[in-house]
Amino acid sequence: MHASELNEIEVKNLVKKHWNGRAAEFDQGPSHGLLNEEQHQAWVAVLSKLAGSEPLKVLDLGCGTGFLSLLLANMGHDVTGLDFAEEMLQLARAKADQAGLPISFLSGDAEHTGLPEGAYDLIVARHLIWTLPHPADAVEEWTRLLKPQGRIALVEGQWENQDVKEEYEQIRSRLPFYGGQPSEQLASFFRSKGLNEVAIQPLMEAALWGGMPKHPRYLVIAQR
Repeated sequence: MHASELNEIEVKNLVKKHWNGRAAEFDQGPSHGLLNEEQHQAWVAVLSKLAGSEPLKVLDLGCGTGFLSLLLANMGHDVTGLDFAEEMLQLARAKADQAGLPISFLSGDAEHTGLPEGAYDLIVARHLIWTLPHPADAVEEWTRLLKPQGRIALVEGQWENQDVKEEYEQIRSRLPFYGGQPSEQLASFFRSKGLNEVAIQPLMEAALWGGMPKHPRYLVIAQR
């Protein structure tokens, strides 16, 4: 079936199928999991600078196996993680339980969360927005969830998507940001959605990724 013939539910089900299928081995890759203490400390430094020392109410969208959620909760923040790949969530919950971290992991759609308005100081996501059929709707939803002066921070990049899985080959034309975006382009997109104080922080340190990244990696931050 051609991508244009798939309805909204079918597109999202293929995305869900893709990530459920990758859950078991997801943390083994250096771009996905924490493989050593140097990498752990590098991400702690990035997130400490982002979140600061005062406890925040944080929402981790497309949380996967809990990469950002676990780091931020360990820093003392009140973290909720949301994903619609249940096999990813099961792994995230198990890791939080093992670490003794009180993270609430919820099953849900990052474009339509159903969460309360104005509830979060900080919304984070890692390699999420390229997977969404409606990124503009998503950013409007995320803005709704923020407290006044709350911030959105996306860990993103621009890559070539080698070894594209079958599910994404079927639907890539339905995903506007497929393959990632140049940092300035994503920043301009945020500004066009009414967000303020948009800033880009390169994430090209080898320690973050288990080696020098082959493609641009960055953090884009914006304020409600």
